[in-house]
Amino acid sequence: MRRRRIRSDRGQVAIEYIGFVPILLFVALCGIQLGWIAYVHEQADTAARTAARVEAQHRGRGEAAGLAAIRSGLPATVSVPGGGDAITATVTIKVNSIIPGLDLPDATATAVMPNTDPDGARP
Repeated sequence: MRRRRIRSDRGQVAIEYIGFVPILLFVALCGIQLGWIAYVHEQADTAARTAARVEAQHRGRGEAAGLAAIRSGLPATVSVPGGGDAITATVTIKVNSIIPGLDLPDATATAVMPNTDPDGARP
């Protein structure tokens, strides 16, 4: 009788493990997604600061510098309206989802730098 009971429990651990694997994979994907979101937000922040700093020093070069500060392959827009005592740069990067069905908002960052254009761009 004891031998029969041991045989009936065979494979139970494997079945439980197979049932837990999808949950474990989902948690891992969520962790990767959070890391990706943080990375894209950091890229947007760095690009905004770079674009504002370069635009403040060299008029008309801020957008190109902001785009150059972003990793290639990330869909981004850089806006640097000129003029005034302060230069404001805004960068928007689309955050792609790793988890199917998850709709994420774009990463947006804004940076403001004092206008130090040596060409006399100040009003």
